[in-house]
Amino acid sequence: MSQDHSKSIGKGMIIAAWLIVLGLLTLFFNDLLEKQHNPNQDLQGRILESGTREVQLLRNRAGHYITPGHINNHKVTFLLDTGATNVSIPERLASRIGLEKGFPLSVNTANGTIQVYSTRLQELRIADIVLHDISANINPYMDDEGVLLGMNVLKKLELIQRGDTLTLRQYP
Repeated sequence: MSQDHSKSIGKGMIIAAWLIVLGLLTLFFNDLLEKQHNPNQDLQGRILESGTREVQLLRNRAGHYITPGHINNHKVTFLLDTGATNVSIPERLASRIGLEKGFPLSVNTANGTIQVYSTRLQELRIADIVLHDISANINPYMDDEGVLLGMNVLKKLELIQRGDTLTLRQYP
């Protein structure tokens, strides 16, 4: 093997090693950023002896409570929003999980009045907390995949906030 050929193989291996290191660093930091955005990714609920279902959420760096959950057995991400009257689902997500648009509604938001569409959720789940037959809105103006968990759901739960932890309780 010539010396020039050996040098080019060596350079190629060094470049490949750097690309692998950069790829691993990217994966690590993406995971770290996602955990800062949603520290509740590995959410565990519990059922107390009384039958009360309880879930503890940690606040993210922006001060929000974000949690994984399910709508009609489809994985979603909820953002708890005490300023929202109803559950609000982005239209693209609603379409993907098979929710049907009902009648149009005008709702007031921080950005003004918009038109959304009514829908019903057979089941909404956050860990061990399960609610059935929930009214919701399909919102064509929401860009991301996050579902706003509004007061029509939150009022059915007890909310206890201590420091950076919010405990949700559903009584039997």
